[in-house]
Order: sequence, then C-alpha cells, then structure tokens
Amino acid sequence: MTTSRKPDLPDLPVPTAMDRATFVATFGPVFEHSPWIAEAAFDRGLPSDADSAQGLHRALCAVLRAAPAGRQRALIEAHPDLAGRLARAGGLTADSAKEQASAGLDQLTDDERSRFLALNAAYRARFGFRFVMAIKGRTKPEILAAFDRRLANDPALEHTTALAEIEQIALLRLQDLLPADHPGG
Repeated sequence: MTTSRKPDLPDLPVPTAMDRATFVATFGPVFEHSPWIAEAAFDRGLPSDADSAQGLHRALCAVLRAAPAGRQRALIEAHPDLAGRLARAGGLTADSAKEQASAGLDQLTDDERSRFLALNAAYRARFGFRFVMAIKGRTKPEILAAFDRRLANDPALEHTTALAEIEQIALLRLQDLLPADHPGG
C-alpha cells in the first residue's frame, strides 16, 4: 500500500498513488459489500483532492448517485438490519459490528431487541428494503426515534434518505482511514 508519513500521524493510504487493486481492497469496503463503487470511482479517474476523506467521499458518492435505481436499492439491501439476526449470529462486517456496538445494539434487553425486530419488520413491510442509518455516535433512543419518524415517509423520500444515510456511513468510515489533515488533502 502506498502511504505517506507525517511525524504526528501513522502511515496513511494515499488513494491517488494506489493501483486499482490496492484502491479497491482499501476503499471497496467503505460501502457495505459494494466494491463496485470504488472500482467505478477509480476507473473514472480520481480527482486531485481524493487523498482526503472529503474529496474521496465526493468521488465515491458521485458514482453512487449516477448508479441506476436497482443498483442503489441493492446497496441499501447490502446493509444489515440493526440488531437483527445477522448481528446476533456474529455475521456482520467488522465495520458494521463496530458501529452497532458503538450505539449499544450489541447489548440490548429482551424488550429492546423485540422493539428493534418489530421496527425492522414494519419498515421492510412498508418500503421493501432495509432501514439504514449512520448510527456511529447515536444512542438507542435516537435510533428508535428515527425508525418511528422515517416510517411516516413516502417510499421515494425514504429511498433518498437511505442513500443519504449510506453516504454518511461512508464518510465516517473514510474519516477513520483518511483523517482531515491528511497530507495533500
């Protein structure tokens, strides 16, 4: 992996200096089970500001926004249910497991788990896809309130909202990989 070093920072990836395989291996997981976004961003040519979290985020989100609705919906479906069966079985990606744990979703009471499962089912019945929310730094009550609020949305608005949440998840993950004061960023 091509890296850059500042005295006060660990080695950091430099996206514009990577070959395609390294770029996709490093940034493909930023969008849950959807390396096609990193592949397409690389193939389009990375802008000079892509060595920062914000710049790379813009390049990746441009690919997502240009994707057909079916591909966007598949990306929404690639995300796990919050506090769902996959989480209980230990089948989440490392990023998703860390994010759900940060919100306390790995330590639910039986009543809380039942509420999350019921909301996941109601959401899927209403919209036909999974509820997605950037939960890093959020509390269980905030997440439950968002479920309740978003269940009132119309399907088109909720599709847009889910994509915006996915973009926020990606930004948070990129900020973990590429701090704002990255050299060249």
